[in-house]
Amino acid sequence: MDDISAVDVSAVVGLTAMVLLTLNILMGLLVSTNYHSVRQWPHRKLPWPLFRIHNWTGYIALSVAVLHPVILLFSRTAKFRIVDVLWPLNSPQQTLYNVLGALTFYSFALVVSTSYFRPKLGYRPWKKLHYTAYFAAACMFVHGTLIDQNLKGQVPDLLDGEKVLVEVCFLVVVAASLWRWRHGTEKKRYLAAKAAEKAA
Repeated sequence: MDDISAVDVSAVVGLTAMVLLTLNILMGLLVSTNYHSVRQWPHRKLPWPLFRIHNWTGYIALSVAVLHPVILLFSRTAKFRIVDVLWPLNSPQQTLYNVLGALTFYSFALVVSTSYFRPKLGYRPWKKLHYTAYFAAACMFVHGTLIDQNLKGQVPDLLDGEKVLVEVCFLVVVAASLWRWRHGTEKKRYLAAKAAEKAA
């Protein structure tokens, strides 16, 4: 793998992981609203329960995310060492953005691993740990937007195709999170109104 292709492949793998994690977050938001594919769009049964699909996309996305920095070890120009991949505080270039990338990975790893152990953890502790996904998503989008994907320390072109993809994923997650928050608020108001009707 030559120098240019190693950096390019790493960038593509990183974008792939970001898209998968974005889809995973969207599915997680649907799961939290008790979404039912038969009663709602597409009005047919999914091949697997949405919760299981959500879990498996998380495992796949995390596996892809591992490859993103590992590929840089094969580049002579990037000059990344194993310690720079695991703990990038002294990484050769764009240290702050690399640290954000590592925080993204470790935070999502916490969310995915705690989902695996959810039955043992119990619902409430698991739910609190699961909110780490929002912090991880914030780190992921800042990392993806501001880092120079060519690792040359240049100011990123925010209208570049790769950056636009990151920005679109960010906007979709923000819109879906606002919808989820509004949906939850409306549901609480509805339940409160029903409780008031019963009490009257």
